[in-house]
Amino acid sequence: MESTWAVAAVVTAVVAVATVFSVLKWAAKSLNEWIYEAKLGDRRLALPPGDLGWPLIGNMLGFLRAFKSKNPETFIDGYVSRYGKTGVYKVHLFGNPSVVVTTPETCRKVLTDDEAFQPGWPRAAVELIGEKSFIQMPQEEHKRLRRLTSAPVNGFEALSNYIPYIEKNVLESLEKWSKMGPIEFLTQLRKLTFTVIMYIFLSSESEPVMEMLEKEYTRLNYGVRAMRINLPGFAYHKALKARKNLVAALKGIVTERRRQKLDKWAPKRKDMMDQLIDIVDENGRKLDDEEIIDILIMYLNAGHESSGHTMMWATILLNQHPEVLKKAREEQEAIVRNRPAGQTGLTLKECRDMEYLSKVVDETLRYVSFSLVVFREAQMDVNLNGYLIPKGWKVLAWFRSIHYDSEVYPDPKKFEPSRWDGFVPKAGEFLPFGAGSRLCPGNDLAKLEICIFVHYFLLNYNLEWLTPDCEILYLPHSRPKDNCMAKITKKSSVAA
Repeated sequence: MESTWAVAAVVTAVVAVATVFSVLKWAAKSLNEWIYEAKLGDRRLALPPGDLGWPLIGNMLGFLRAFKSKNPETFIDGYVSRYGKTGVYKVHLFGNPSVVVTTPETCRKVLTDDEAFQPGWPRAAVELIGEKSFIQMPQEEHKRLRRLTSAPVNGFEALSNYIPYIEKNVLESLEKWSKMGPIEFLTQLRKLTFTVIMYIFLSSESEPVMEMLEKEYTRLNYGVRAMRINLPGFAYHKALKARKNLVAALKGIVTERRRQKLDKWAPKRKDMMDQLIDIVDENGRKLDDEEIIDILIMYLNAGHESSGHTMMWATILLNQHPEVLKKAREEQEAIVRNRPAGQTGLTLKECRDMEYLSKVVDETLRYVSFSLVVFREAQMDVNLNGYLIPKGWKVLAWFRSIHYDSEVYPDPKKFEPSRWDGFVPKAGEFLPFGAGSRLCPGNDLAKLEICIFVHYFLLNYNLEWLTPDCEILYLPHSRPKDNCMAKITKKSSVAA
């Protein structure tokens, strides 16, 4: 009898604790909703389905748990299973009440309606990339500076001129790696793409300066999407220090360039740095040092990381799919075979005629989804799919959900370049570089770099990935935990 009462007491205690916990959990989540929704009055009834999570941390624990697992799709899948495929969900992420949009139609609306939605990056990203960079800049100023800086990055003449430099660095790097034994493939690719982008910005600086800039930028990038915790040991704290060092180095370069412009004997260049120094608007205003530095750091963020990661994944995925590798290699061999006598090196036309390789690159961009989300902020109350997005709330265009939508891409977790045969995605269905007026400013240069690298790799080299079972990390970008330890070997018969 006593044991029965003891068991009953334990059960009662457990039930009581569970009940108290459930009540506290409900109260805590209700508190977060009251803080952000009560002020909306009856309009709150029109909010999208979802929840705002816990006070202060919101839904970040669920987000981190999903993206530190083997299946990051579970984060959005959880909302779909609870609330249906509405394409719009309320959440609390990165410190703000937000709405996540997950379908091509909703993403297209958010990314192309500049009147209703403006950039809304987390405060950490703005502080690290720069208050005066494109990610924070007002629309009219953004249009003006984008117009002035696009030709030196993505223009036909610029891309044609960059090809020999990219080729030279790709060939030298591949040759060097083939003699090094095991390497961190991703680390070496990031060094390569950093060298290229820095050449476009600064023409030539000493190798130690380049190495220092690359090291500091890497630290900065890891903090861009981290939680804004400015304490030793956290990514954001390290990133702030890295930005300070980057700004100091770039400030020295800007100062020296301004001095050289006054010295008729100094070397004359016309790289991105000079372009930014020389820009004069219709009112005669020039950019100050802070504006120039923030724009340069923003371009580094846009044109460096994505190229290196995509090169790595394209090479890995080709290696894992022999039939795709064979077809891609045959196309590149045909390009060399059919070029005019006396021509050495690629032309822009040849790069743009790489029909099958272009499909491989697009499929890699979809499969990897380097940028899983971009941030906007509602400038007014907006009705989207019948739901209210309140003015001031963040809006997260969730690219990864679109690229893994089985209605758009059947069997989305399969790497299948042939899915692009005759397939032209509708607006909002393929967003590796975003969309609308804020489309990634270095998209054409990035694809050119990737195609040139894969071209020469296919012709002359092989990859042996030494740790194919390595854990994959998804934050801040998809990559093997060990940065892809690999051996690069030269083929016995080398093409031109």
